[in-house]
Amino acid sequence: MSAAKHYLTDPTHAVLSSLRSLTLTNPSLLLDTPNKIVYRNPSSLSQPHNVSVVCGGGSGHEPGFAGFVGDGLLTACVAGTIFASPGAEQVRTCLQHRLPPESKGVLVIATNYTGDVLNFGMGVEKARALGRKVEMVVVGDDVGVGRAKGGKVGRRGLSGTALVVKICGALAERGVGLEDCARVGRLVVHNLVSLGASLSRVHVPGHGIEEAREEEERLGPGLVEIGMGIHNEPGCEKVKTDLPGLVKIMLSQMLDQSDKNRAYVRMIKTDETVLLINNFGGVSNLELGAITAEVTTQLENKYELKPRRIISGTLFGSLDGPGFIVSVLRLADTGLGTGKSLLDLIDAPVNAIGWPRCVTGDTWEKTYKPAPEKTEEEEDETEPSNLKLDPTSLRKALEPALNKLIAAEAEVTRYDSVVGDGDCGLGLKRGAEAVLRVLPSLSSHDAMMTFAKIVPTVEQNMDGTSGALYAIFLNSLASNVRSQDSSSPTPVTTEIWAKALAMSIEGLGKYTPAQPGDRTLMDALAPFVDVLKKTGNVQKAAEAAKEGADKTKGMKASLGRSVYVGGTGFEEVPDPGAHGLSIFLSGIAGAL
Repeated sequence: MSAAKHYLTDPTHAVLSSLRSLTLTNPSLLLDTPNKIVYRNPSSLSQPHNVSVVCGGGSGHEPGFAGFVGDGLLTACVAGTIFASPGAEQVRTCLQHRLPPESKGVLVIATNYTGDVLNFGMGVEKARALGRKVEMVVVGDDVGVGRAKGGKVGRRGLSGTALVVKICGALAERGVGLEDCARVGRLVVHNLVSLGASLSRVHVPGHGIEEAREEEERLGPGLVEIGMGIHNEPGCEKVKTDLPGLVKIMLSQMLDQSDKNRAYVRMIKTDETVLLINNFGGVSNLELGAITAEVTTQLENKYELKPRRIISGTLFGSLDGPGFIVSVLRLADTGLGTGKSLLDLIDAPVNAIGWPRCVTGDTWEKTYKPAPEKTEEEEDETEPSNLKLDPTSLRKALEPALNKLIAAEAEVTRYDSVVGDGDCGLGLKRGAEAVLRVLPSLSSHDAMMTFAKIVPTVEQNMDGTSGALYAIFLNSLASNVRSQDSSSPTPVTTEIWAKALAMSIEGLGKYTPAQPGDRTLMDALAPFVDVLKKTGNVQKAAEAAKEGADKTKGMKASLGRSVYVGGTGFEEVPDPGAHGLSIFLSGIAGAL
């Protein structure tokens, strides 16, 4: 239950500290601490007479919406406690005392939750009674609940609210009047659909392990909840599916016109759209990127919708929730003319830390020529040599050695799990399998042409530290074999191999200080090369490599991941890299 651990256990302190941080990262902002209002410093406003845009709601949705206070977005934000609406008096204080008095009016944007609508509504009415010109836009973009369950309440407000804020903020920045700002805000809502999904519930700071466990059990293992709200509200269904299956269900609920319960916005293939992929807060950037790619692909392939803009990131969070929301906005006509289309307003620059630094509109609109695919003829050419290496003999030596290395994956992985991070066996196996696939294509008797096929294969299929070492060593080996080329056809003898191997070990020293005794693959490689150079006997060299690898059992590491892992595991197992290499070298010796 480590996900339930927090750095702050007092929710009130967490909220106030988070709000204060905005004034530290954006010096043009001020904080009214008692009322939890983040607002722009009056001296930072170049056009104080423009319409003021205010939003807010419960905390826990960072960076929305306090993080959106700044040029081109919000004039102020009113925050509640975690997942709870701010009070009506907080809202009134903001509207009456934290906005420029010369403003032409105030646009209040609220999400469609009962507490938000009532408290912001009361604040709006109080401000109007005091003479303020105020309009309110309520955002309901969720399709998960549907018409039947939503009833008179309507759609919940989700991350599509960020698009409403962005568009209305850009209009206000351009000096557009209050009525048009409100009208366009409602236009956006009417053309917007969103749906969320999550793998688990969120964990609220201050809640203990037991509460977190209860939250987890509400969903159950292996399930994803579709339609989950931003405050942990239950969704419309729980399913077991993969990412493509999940996205297929979500897009169907959002866009399928035959679903009369959820077909809120009709979108056809000729419509221009904007796509927003919003992270609840607990999805890694890696997975969010994969989600964005999957949604975009399915939108284009099934619905023939190619978004004019794609925004991906955490705009409207739900604490640490491992979920995401997909929003699709149909780009309707604002009726305001050139420079004020919905796309223009989304592209408009902002100066607020919560809005993602997206790619500019100019970059999106530019036409790019597709890059030509690289053909085989364009691959890096290898200069031929007179060094001869029979491909049939090479395959007979390498195939059994590579198969032995593949078979040893579980053993090497077990050793690396004790003293490292457990990936050595899999890395060696990937490299060996890739080289095996290349062997049948080896036909040239030119040793350099053989290197030209094997070395890139290792580079492309082995990663991590060991992958880099093997790639450096093999490239150096190819160079050092070539250095012994002559003007007439010359077979690559054991003597040539030994000399090139010795030179390559010396070259490897430019990139790693590893030496025998440091508990690395050098404990197997160095003895092999040393004995091969002295005796010319591959079998004896392989025995020396095995002996060197065995000696690493009980040897304390001086380099590599084992240094950081520590513990006593090194006393029980050999170095996995050295052990794997010795198996490969023994396999070559056994085949000769």
